[in-house]
Amino acid sequence: MSDPTRPPQPRIMSIANQKGGVGKTTTAINLGAALAEEGHNVLLVDLDPQGNASTGLGVLPEDRTFTTYDLLLEEAPLSDVIRSTTVEGLLLAPSTTDLSSADIEMMSIEKRSFLLYDALRQPAIDAYELDFILIDCPPSLSLLTINAMVASDSILIPLQSEFFALEGLSQLMLTVREVRQGANPDLRIEGVVLTMYDGRNNLSQQVEEDARETLGGLVYQTIVPRNVRISEAPSYSMPVISYDPMSKGAIAYRKLAQEVVEKRATATS
Repeated sequence: MSDPTRPPQPRIMSIANQKGGVGKTTTAINLGAALAEEGHNVLLVDLDPQGNASTGLGVLPEDRTFTTYDLLLEEAPLSDVIRSTTVEGLLLAPSTTDLSSADIEMMSIEKRSFLLYDALRQPAIDAYELDFILIDCPPSLSLLTINAMVASDSILIPLQSEFFALEGLSQLMLTVREVRQGANPDLRIEGVVLTMYDGRNNLSQQVEEDARETLGGLVYQTIVPRNVRISEAPSYSMPVISYDPMSKGAIAYRKLAQEVVEKRATATS
């Protein structure tokens, strides 16, 4: 039951796809940056042991004193874990490879699926006045991903514009259904965003057609193109929004952020 004495809570969204290389971390970083650019306060939770979201926002491994591992398993205070980034309005809870052992360590904990849920709903989160919390999930349906789903209001799914893209969603959808039936009955699909889209490629067009026919309104109107600026930005530890604000990739992520905000406004009205 919600506490009427607390301020409105942020919308928590997992960015998930058990398949790697679909633009999941890229979407987490750039959607977060685009929402922050719009004036929203955003926290990006790096729940991937690879720590690519942390690196992509310029936080070096040696600077990650406290991480999401400490948040989940050491009960570290949020104030120790959350840190600022070079993007105004975008905060980060970083990760390191320490998180790779978390699945095994969590197995002995009774409420192992609720660790992130509890961490993100403690009263200390109110001080950050967040509008959105984005969770960058690992590319697997692990206990870390289950923690993200249990903690989230919704799931945003990046879908690479390639052959067999839709077939890869079946296991993810099944896991979402299982979480709904148990730990988080309010979990829903926020939307599906097509990534790495090449309009000159018949395959990309076919994937879009199939996705819209199969998933209907779940597919965002915004399509993230295959864009060299998106690929270059992480090597400079910057979102593409900052690296090249007028690139096609930056424009696409701004449009995606607008769609996300509009959906939120519609859902709460």
